[in-house]
Formats: sequence, C-alpha cells, structure tokens
Amino acid sequence: MNKNTKLEVRNITKVFGKNPQKIISLLNEGLSKSEIFEKTKQTVGLNNVSFKVYDGEIFVIMGLSGSGKSTLLRCLNRLIEPTAGDILIDGQNITQISSEELRDTRRTKLGMVFQNFALLPHRTVLDNVAYGLEIQGIPKEDRYSKALAAIETVGLKGYENSKITQLSGGMKQRVGLARALANDPDILLMDEAFSALDPLIRSDMQNELLAIEDRMQKTIIFVSHDLDEALKLGDRIALMKDGKVVQIGTPDEILTEPANSYVSRFVAGVDRSKILTAESVMRRPEPFVSVNSGLRVAIKLMKAHGISSIYVVEGKNRRLKGILMIGEALKALKAGKSLEEAMLKEPPQVPPDLPLSDIIPLIAESQYPLAVVNDSGKLLGIMVRGTVLGALAMSGQNGHAAVFEGKDPEEKTSEEKNLEERNFAGENFEETPPEKTGPIANANSEGEVGRDVGFPSESPGIPDVSGGIINDGIDSGSVPAEATARAPFRSDSGPGSEVKIC
Repeated sequence: MNKNTKLEVRNITKVFGKNPQKIISLLNEGLSKSEIFEKTKQTVGLNNVSFKVYDGEIFVIMGLSGSGKSTLLRCLNRLIEPTAGDILIDGQNITQISSEELRDTRRTKLGMVFQNFALLPHRTVLDNVAYGLEIQGIPKEDRYSKALAAIETVGLKGYENSKITQLSGGMKQRVGLARALANDPDILLMDEAFSALDPLIRSDMQNELLAIEDRMQKTIIFVSHDLDEALKLGDRIALMKDGKVVQIGTPDEILTEPANSYVSRFVAGVDRSKILTAESVMRRPEPFVSVNSGLRVAIKLMKAHGISSIYVVEGKNRRLKGILMIGEALKALKAGKSLEEAMLKEPPQVPPDLPLSDIIPLIAESQYPLAVVNDSGKLLGIMVRGTVLGALAMSGQNGHAAVFEGKDPEEKTSEEKNLEERNFAGENFEETPPEKTGPIANANSEGEVGRDVGFPSESPGIPDVSGGIINDGIDSGSVPAEATARAPFRSDSGPGSEVKIC
C-alpha cells in the first residue's frame, strides 16, 4: 500500500442546531456532547475530527449508533456540510470549492454505496449501473460498455437485463457497488453497505470487496458498526465515540494496544486467533546461520544462544534453505559431513498473513518450529508453541491452549530420554562418565526447551564451553551422550525471544 495521502480530514466539527458557533465555543470550553445537548438541545455530530487516508487503503470508520460515523462519511462528499474544518482530496480543499466544482468532484473522484441500495426499481440492472454515467452525458454505447465491465467485476454477468425486483438482497448490493465502480472513482465511500444482508451473503460480499480492492486498488472508506467486519476489511480502523475519534490503528493495534477502557470494552470477546497473523506474533529470526558458514559456526551459535535448532539461510536476503538440529549437527561433524547435508531442507513454513487460527493445528502437530517466509522465500521470523500460546494468553484466548495439552513427541520421561541417550551413544560414540557432561536441552521451571545447552569443555571437535573456541575439527575425544539428544523446539526465553506485536 502506498503512503501517499489521498484524503485528509482536518478538525472537522458538525453541529446540528440553530447556533452552531455557540456550540463550538462550548466544545472549546470542554463540555461534552451530552452536556451540550442538556444545556442547548443542540446535537454535536462531530467534534474536531482529524485523520488521513492513504492511496489504495481500506479505511474503516466504526462505532456504535450515534457515534457520528455516518455523519462523518457524508461530510466527506458534502452531502452534509461540516460546521468547521477542512477536507482535502489530493490536496484540494473541497470545503472551499464552488457548487459546480463539487459536482465535478463527486462525479470523477467520489463514488458512494448506500446501505439501502438506492436503486431505481423500474430500470434494469444495466441501466441502474449506467445511471451515473448517463447523467454525466456519456454516450449510450460508452456508458453501457463501462457498465457491463463493472457488472462483470462484481460477479453479476448475465443479469444485465434483469429487473431490480427480481434480485436478492446480495445481488442488489452488488448492483449498487457496480454503479459506483462504473464511474471509476478514486475514492469509494460505503455507508454500512452490507449491514442489511444475511450473514452468509454479507460474508460473501466482504470477500468480494476484498477481491475487487486487490484487483483495482481503490481507496475505500467503509462505515460499519460491526467489529468483526471492520477487522476483516480494514487496513486501518478509526473507532468513534460521541462524535470523536478515540483511536486509529491497524486491526492488530486496536486489539492489542487499546487506547483506553472504552476501546478495551469494545473489542472484548473478539476471537484474536482469527485476526492476529503469523507476522504479528512471530519472533525475530535470530540467530540464523549462512549455508556457507559450516557446522562449527552453527554449533557455536546454538551453544551461545542456548537453543537446540537453527535456521539456515542463503544470501543477504535471508532466503530460507533449511533447519539444523544440534543432534544432527554433532553427528554430521563426527562423520565429516557438511552443514547442507545435515540440515532438514524443507522445514515447516507459513506465510506472514496466515491467521493464528490456521497456525494452531500446524504447530501442534509439527516437530519443528515454524518459519515465517514471504513470497520470495525470505525468512521473516520464527514461531514456536510458546509464541502462539503467549499471544493467545495476552489476548485472553486461553481456551486454545487445550490444543497443546497432548504429549509433545520431544517431551519424554527422564527414563525414556536416558534410554535413548545410552542407545545413541552406544551406536555412535564412546561412553563418557556422566559427571563430565551437561544436558543439552534441559527443561527449565516453565517447561521450556533449549536452555542450558552443555558441551564438553575438553572435546576438540566441537565448541569449547569455557572459551568458545572451534579447533580444526579433528575429533580425538568422545562426545557425551546427552549432547546428541534432539530437542528441536526453541526456548521462548533468552536472547531474541520477545514476542513481536505489530
């Protein structure tokens, strides 16, 4: 999304009453909307509202009934005249232009979709969609050509000659949207356009709007009183109360960083797992190792950061190549293999926009952390169970924790671990007295894995605990059994472990 400002609202105030300037003076004195109404019987529709809308953005204005959201939308095209303030479209202040210039702006730059459809029942779908072009004087052939393209865009191809009375509610709303799109406006204003529709049709229309936005990159200002709809559609959301904007932010910011108690109550009960995405809760992908760095560097990094797995990347763009576990690294070092031979080349990965609700079953079943990777293959972040649970716990969604209550394939009893370690050591390395070794992946008091990684301080082929020195790789000693235990899940504490909330 471009950061070019398409529309800017500066200190807009709207007073419904006979003496608006007196009301503005009372607002400047700090009186509230309710106090002014009790004192003067005049209504404050908007109170000093300011914000910017960027090119190609879906900007949602939401709030309860009476909050001022529809009044604000109608001020943007001056269907309602603001009492004070400025509205700029592409830098032009439309509160100061003539009536003729305003009509031209509405025809060329602004399109509007109403809640009640506002269609002409005696006309066909085609003529309804072409109506705005007709009153502009566009020749019939040209306006029909544009109208047919808009009808196809909203998925009504084949219904061009149908009467409005023959359509369902969802189809009527599509006609209203097509009529607005036929004018090819820069900014699309939508006033609770889907609120009259049944839930399933409403969801379909929301998806259709997102698909249209993806194809056409229109700037859309959408009014809604439905929080779930706002969270689904909005790149940013402006939450209103009593004619004021109380918070503007992305859906993640509104949910995780509410500006005050009103916003907190407003978003209470929302299922964050459907809103928060991989990108919003992932950890930074540090440390990682270059595929050209070699096993010794990878082992040293894992030891230094207290982790038992590390991602392998290629090039300055951090293109993900694989994941390396400490056990496999030590075995490969013993056998003289390369890092690339030891790593898992297709580790589990998710796109940054995948919601947590889809990630939960993936991470519950995976033996490895999840890599967050963009379309070009760049490693953006890391997700382990702790980051997901932490995000859900912060969001009050503790019920999802039940997904993780089953036994982790890596979380074995001490007897099972000891047996596996002895078997592994017997097959690959000489036994080392237990008192000379340290655990590679002990669980701490909170059950975290990957802390306190221990290495033998005297063993020449691997990093030295005391000095961290990597020698020439000639293994003249033995490697402790515990140092080969596999524990692929990273710790959720220690360096670089903070949860990122966007």
